[in-house]
Amino acid sequence: MSTEKQKMLSGELYDATDQQLVNERRQARLLFKQFNDTTDDQQELRQQILKELIPSQGIGLWIEPPFFCDYGSNISVGDKVFFNFNCIVLDVMKVTIGSNVLFGPSVQIYTATHPMNWKERASGLEFAKPITIGSDVWIGGGVIICPGVTIGSRSVIGAGSVVTKDIPDDVFAAGNPCKPKKAL
Repeated sequence: MSTEKQKMLSGELYDATDQQLVNERRQARLLFKQFNDTTDDQQELRQQILKELIPSQGIGLWIEPPFFCDYGSNISVGDKVFFNFNCIVLDVMKVTIGSNVLFGPSVQIYTATHPMNWKERASGLEFAKPITIGSDVWIGGGVIICPGVTIGSRSVIGAGSVVTKDIPDDVFAAGNPCKPKKAL
């Protein structure tokens, strides 16, 4: 029998009120609260907290507080990744981010989703789809990245876009819904 966490990570319907998941989210909240409460002269402490919150990280992860996530442990980042102020990552499922990626302020990354069928949704079960962002990507401020999306390497996503479908490598894409506008 699968645990609720195993179901969650495999994209199946799962119960988010499972005690193990509640405890892991609580631990993440305690860590990002501690991180968000640091001051700008506490860079070493910030890096220590981020290593605990997001263990799968390359060299040079930089996050400006405030930052929010569900678990942290489901986020994997390459080298030199920068999150500007007020970013949110709902990492119910794996969020994979390459190297040299820039996130503008208030970017929201959502792996979590809910059933379209109202009866399933009313049961309280939910599920998730992974998100992948290639290397050398720039995500403009206020972008929302929806569950299951892949953004190709070297692409730029215009500010305020809602990314509902995959974006190929080497394009500028923008809009709601976000679509490629030109090759780069």
